[in-house]
Amino acid sequence: MGRADDGEIPMTISKLRGHLYAIAKIAGDVQALTHRKPGTAIPKRIGRRIAGYLAGRGIGSIFKPTK
Repeated sequence: MGRADDGEIPMTISKLRGHLYAIAKIAGDVQALTHRKPGTAIPKRIGRRIAGYLAGRGIGSIFKPTK
């Protein structure tokens, strides 16, 4: 994260938020792997990730961004 005049693109709140969400997603995957019962935690994690993805796609198709 540098100053704007040294050629680097400054970190914005939006980019920081995106990085934090990515870290949280990876942390959730790691937590499922290290769970005391990974045989049940991993399928639940995969199912919830798929359900969240599909829900986001469905909501996104309803509320399209304006141009």
